[in-house]
Amino acid sequence: MNTIVQKYGGTSMGTIARIQNVAKRIIAKKEQGNRMVVVVSAMGKSTDHLVEMAYAVNDKPPKREMDMLLATGEQVSISMLSMALDEMGYKAISFTGPQVGIRTEGLHGRARIMDIDKTKIVEALDEDKIVIVAGFQGVNENDDITTLGRGGSDTSAVALSVVLGCPCEIYTDVDGIYGVDPRLYPPAKKLDVVSYDEMLEMASLGAGVMNPRAIELGRKYNADILVASSIHKVPGTLITANITEQAKDITGLAVYDDEMMVSIKDVPYRSDVSAQLFADLAEAGINVDMISQTKPVNDLMHLSFSLSNEDRDLLDRVLPAFQTKYPGTEVTIREDTVKMSVVGSGMKIHSGVASRFFKLLSEQQFPILMVTTSDIRISCMIPEEAKERAVMAVADGFEL
Repeated sequence: MNTIVQKYGGTSMGTIARIQNVAKRIIAKKEQGNRMVVVVSAMGKSTDHLVEMAYAVNDKPPKREMDMLLATGEQVSISMLSMALDEMGYKAISFTGPQVGIRTEGLHGRARIMDIDKTKIVEALDEDKIVIVAGFQGVNENDDITTLGRGGSDTSAVALSVVLGCPCEIYTDVDGIYGVDPRLYPPAKKLDVVSYDEMLEMASLGAGVMNPRAIELGRKYNADILVASSIHKVPGTLITANITEQAKDITGLAVYDDEMMVSIKDVPYRSDVSAQLFADLAEAGINVDMISQTKPVNDLMHLSFSLSNEDRDLLDRVLPAFQTKYPGTEVTIREDTVKMSVVGSGMKIHSGVASRFFKLLSEQQFPILMVTTSDIRISCMIPEEAKERAVMAVADGFEL
């Protein structure tokens, strides 16, 4: 008998009717002779409501207590779905992340899964039960509840599929993965298949359908991932290493508007200065994204980098000490920026992609603030007010 891990997102679990719909989908799959493990997110906007409640009582809520609070959202979902399945005549059992031994490490709010003890899951499956697991959460070495960050239920599902050695199906409120977010570009085309490398770049660069850590796990353990609709019965998108069709120049366009740009003027042109700055940022738990520096003038340079807006409070702890040590520096922070990226394995073999990309942007006549590249992507930072024009120009130009 085959085992399948399915994951249903918050929109899929948003109402009683939708929970009952999810239960029917699970039963249909089980009736085909499968053993079912189901990972669910918190219902609808309940996580947002919990965050609002936290900030109503504390302007800077401790991250440990935020994890304790936010983990309750998934606990509601797993119990509701388990009860719905019971009402339909099927044995089900719900588990929190800690209950099934999802061990994590790292910072609260962005923990990483290190290990999973599958004993309880296997025992329940052997008893012919449908296993419902809370996504997005685990427990650390101090036995504190931790959460995995935005999209963490995807990671929970893929990690469980790896441990159980079975397929993973991610069900959401969209029909699959599109070359561009249809909310930004309505004519966007759905992808039938996409490679791990392309999907990892797109997810890391702002495409919100999948969590980057989930894709990393899939790629590392060669676990195919299906992304499909929980509402409509239409084919989804397969994320896999086995791409047979010819690689396109550009597979997708990702836009991320939750990133700020930090510029520091008159930084001493010495490698130890830059090294210490980025070491301090890393120690504070800040993930720096794009980096650029100017040619030195009088042994001084301008240094720029980008980071997530959610790390602003961490940044404010690092920069004052840096400016105290180097009082001649001047810091400017821009939050009115957007990171736009084009991704495609075809860049490795087709020339002229960068030329076409920058030509399309130059025709819109706005500044490009920073640029970074890899062998399958080009990213640039642009003003927020140019986002809509830039998306339309690039998506039309590359027929996404």
